[in-house]
Amino acid sequence: MFTMGLSSIEQIAIWAVFAVAWLGLGYAVFLRSQILNEDKGTEKMQEVWGAIKSGADAYLQKQLKSILPLIGILTIALFLSVYVVPPTPEALERFHGQSVERIKLIIGVARAFAFVMGAGFSLLVGQIGMRMAVEANVRVASASKKSFGDSLRIAYRAGTITGMLTDGLGLLGGTIIFIILGIAAPDALLGFGFGGTLLALFMRVGGGIFTKAADVGADLVGKVEAGIPEDDPRNPAVVADLVGDNVGDCAGMAADIFESYEVTIVSGLILGLALWHITGQLEWIVFPLVVRGIGVLSSIIGTYFVRGGETGKSEDAMKAIFSGFLTSAVISAAMFFIAGYFYLNTAEMEQWGGWWRLPTAVGVGVLLAILIDRLTEYFTGTHAAPVNDIKKSADTGPATLILNGVSVGFESSVWSVIVIALTIIASIFIFGGISSDPTANATFILYGVAMTGIGMLTLTGNNVAMDSFGPIADNANGIGEMSWSGKTDKDTKRAQQIMADLDAVGNTTKAITKGVAIGSAVIAAVSLFGSFLVDVSRAQAGFGIPIEQQIQAIGIRVDVPQVFVGMLLGGALPWLFSSFAIQAVARAASLIVLEVRRQFKLGVLTGKVKPDYAQAVSISTTAAQKELVSLALLGIVTPIVVGLLLSVEALGGFLAGIIVSGQLLAVFLNNSGGAWDNAKKLIEDEPKDPKKNLGKGSERHKAGVVGDTVGDPFKDTAGPALNPMIKVVNLVAVIIAPIVVQYQGVKGPALYTVWVVAAVLLGVLAWAVMRSKAPAEEMAAGVKAGSAARKSTKKK
Repeated sequence: MFTMGLSSIEQIAIWAVFAVAWLGLGYAVFLRSQILNEDKGTEKMQEVWGAIKSGADAYLQKQLKSILPLIGILTIALFLSVYVVPPTPEALERFHGQSVERIKLIIGVARAFAFVMGAGFSLLVGQIGMRMAVEANVRVASASKKSFGDSLRIAYRAGTITGMLTDGLGLLGGTIIFIILGIAAPDALLGFGFGGTLLALFMRVGGGIFTKAADVGADLVGKVEAGIPEDDPRNPAVVADLVGDNVGDCAGMAADIFESYEVTIVSGLILGLALWHITGQLEWIVFPLVVRGIGVLSSIIGTYFVRGGETGKSEDAMKAIFSGFLTSAVISAAMFFIAGYFYLNTAEMEQWGGWWRLPTAVGVGVLLAILIDRLTEYFTGTHAAPVNDIKKSADTGPATLILNGVSVGFESSVWSVIVIALTIIASIFIFGGISSDPTANATFILYGVAMTGIGMLTLTGNNVAMDSFGPIADNANGIGEMSWSGKTDKDTKRAQQIMADLDAVGNTTKAITKGVAIGSAVIAAVSLFGSFLVDVSRAQAGFGIPIEQQIQAIGIRVDVPQVFVGMLLGGALPWLFSSFAIQAVARAASLIVLEVRRQFKLGVLTGKVKPDYAQAVSISTTAAQKELVSLALLGIVTPIVVGLLLSVEALGGFLAGIIVSGQLLAVFLNNSGGAWDNAKKLIEDEPKDPKKNLGKGSERHKAGVVGDTVGDPFKDTAGPALNPMIKVVNLVAVIIAPIVVQYQGVKGPALYTVWVVAAVLLGVLAWAVMRSKAPAEEMAAGVKAGSAARKSTKKK
C-alpha cells in the first residue's frame, strides 16, 4: 500500500473501507441465497418466466458483442493518451526515481486497466442485477397467493442485491486504485469512471429502446385496437415487454447509478487532491472513502425496516420502502458527524474552517436525495394532485391529457433545478470564505459540491433496491396475468390485486430513483466541471502559462464568442440525443405494431394459432443494437471536436450548456412520463362501467393509454439515458483537457495534425448521425422473414 504520509489511523480506515466493500458483496450473496429458496410457483408460471429469462439473456449477450469492439478501441486510446502530454506532478512524485517514459507506461497501463475494470464492474452490476430480478419476479408472483408482506419482502430484497453489488463494486474499485496509486490515483480513476459511465450509457440506451419499443407496440395494438388487457397472453409482444422491463429498468438503471457512484468519488478525490496541494491535509482525500463505507452499512440496516403494512395496500408498500430509506438516511447522517468529529477535529483542520464542514456537506447531499425523492413522488405518485389532475383530464380525451402531462413535466423541472441550486448555494455557505485566494476558495466550494454528491449517493443500496423493485413487481404482475388468465376464484383475484398494488408502487419508486439519478448526474457533472477547471489550470501551469491567464483565474467568460458557441452546442446536444433515442423507439414500435396486427389476423386472438413471442423480441433486440454505438459516439466525439476546433475555454462553455440543458430536459422527460403512466393506472383501478365511461376499455382508459405510450420513451429511454451521456461528455472533457491545452494555438505541422484529427472525428460524428436517422432495414426484413415462416407453417 502506498501510504503517501497516511497516519496509522488513516491506514486502518482505508483497509476498513476495503473490508466494508467486501461486506456489501457478501450481503448480496446472502440475500441471493434467501431469494432462490423461495417458491417459484406453478408450472405455467415457470413457463412464462422461462420465456422472459431466455429473452433477457439473449439480448444481453448480443449487446455485449455489439459494444466490445468500441471498448477495445477506447482502451487502447486511453493507454496512448498519457503519451501525448507530460506526466502530472503527482505521478512524478508517486514514482520518484523512475524515468518519464517509464512513468507514462505505468500510468497508461493503470488508466487502461481501470477503464476495463470500471466497464467490467458496471457490466457485472447490470447483468447480475437483471438476472436476480428475473429470478425474483416469478417468486414474487407466487408469494402474492400467500400475503402482501411476503411479496413486498421478496421484491425489495431482490432489488437490494443489485444495490449491494453497486455499493460493493463501486467502493472496491475506487479503494483498490487509491491503495495502489496513492496521489497518482486520479489519472486511473478517470479511466475507472469513464468505463463505468460508458457501459451505463450503452445499457441505458439499448435497454431503453428495447423495453419501450415492445411496450408501445404491445399497448397500441393490444389495449387500444383489440381491447385486451395488459399482459394478456394472446398479445405477441407481451413477452418482449416483460423482457424489456429487465434489460431496461434493471440492467440499465443499475449500471446508471453505479457509474454515478463511481463518478462522484472520482471528482471528490480529484478535488480533494487539489485541496491537499493547498492545505497539506490528507483528510480531504480520505474522508470521502470513509463516507462511502458508512453508506454501505446504513443501507444494509435499512433493508430490515421494509415490511408490509396491515392493510396490504399500495400506501403501505410506499410507506415501508420510504421508512427503510429514511432509517438509512438518519443512521448514515449520524455516523458522518461521529466520524467527522473523531477524525477531522484536529488543530490542522481547524485552520481550514473546522471539522464540521465536511460532514455537513455530506448531510446536505443526503437531504437533497430525500427532497428529490419527495418532489418526484409528488409529481408522479398516485395520491398527489398532479397525477389526479391528469386522470381527470382524460374525460375530454387524449389531447388534454397529454397537455396536462407536459405541463406537469415542465413545472417539475423548475422545482428540481431550484432544489439543486439551493444545494450548491449551501456548499457556498459551508465552504466559502475559507481561503482569501479566490482560486483556492472556488476549489473549496467545488469540493463541497462533490461531497454533496457523495452524500446524495450514500444510500445507493436503498436507491437501487427501490428502482429494481419496480420492474420486479411489473414482471410479477405480468407473469400472474399470463398464468392466471381466465381464473376468477377469490385467491386469484386477491393475488392479482396485490400484484397491481405493488406494480403501481413500483412505477412511483422507479420515477423517484430516476429523479435521484438525474439529480446525482447534475451534481456529479458540476463536480467534474470543477475537476475540469482544476486540471486545465494545472496543465496550463505546466506549459508555462501565467497564473493570471489560467482558466481558474479568468473563468469561463460567455462574452467570448467561442465560449458562447460552445455553450450553445452543449445545450443542443441533449436534444439531438433524445431525438434519436425516441426516433429509434418509434421506428421499432411501428414494426412491432405491424407484427402484432399480422399475427392477430392469423387468428391469435381466437386461439386458432399460438402467438409467436420470439418475433417481437427479435425486432426490439435489433432496434436496440442499431443505436448503441452511434448514440455513444455523440457523447464521446463531440467534446473532443469542440475542444480541438474552438478552445479549452469553449469546451468549458460546452460543459456548462450540457449540464443546464440536460438536467431540465431529463427531469421533464422522466416526470411527465411517470405521471402519464400512473394516471393510466388510476383509470384502470376504477370499477369497470362502460355507461359511465369508467375503468378498463373505456374511452377515458384509451386516452390514458395514449398518454402512457407517449410517455414511455420519455421516462424509460431518452430521459434516463441523458444521465450517463452528460457524465460521459464531462469525463471525456477532463481526460482530453491537457491535450487541448497543449495543442491550443499551435502552428505549422502540429496545426495540420489537429485539423486532420478534427476532420476525421467530424466524419465519425456524421456517420453516427446518419446511422441513427437511417431506417432499420434489417428489422423490416426480420418481420418479413417471420411472416414467411408463419405462412409456410400454415400451409403445412
